[in-house]
Amino acid sequence: MAVPKRKTSSARRDKRRATHKAAKPRLNRCPRCHSPRLPHRVCPTCGTYAGREVIKHPIAEAPASPPEVAADTPETEE
Repeated sequence: MAVPKRKTSSARRDKRRATHKAAKPRLNRCPRCHSPRLPHRVCPTCGTYAGREVIKHPIAEAPASPPEVAADTPETEE
């Protein structure tokens, strides 16, 4: 069985661990809304994946304008 002859110093240990760090995430652009998203995942902005809508988002569609009320309609007074 292999056994270390000397104790690994903290400086040597930390230098070895310095290269094992989390990389920043790679982001792709959504083909529909062009916002950044993670690859192989649903776009959080518009809810599409592989060219089809997977999640319904109210942001993806233009909001409908409220119906206008005619100002000259007579109101009944009681």
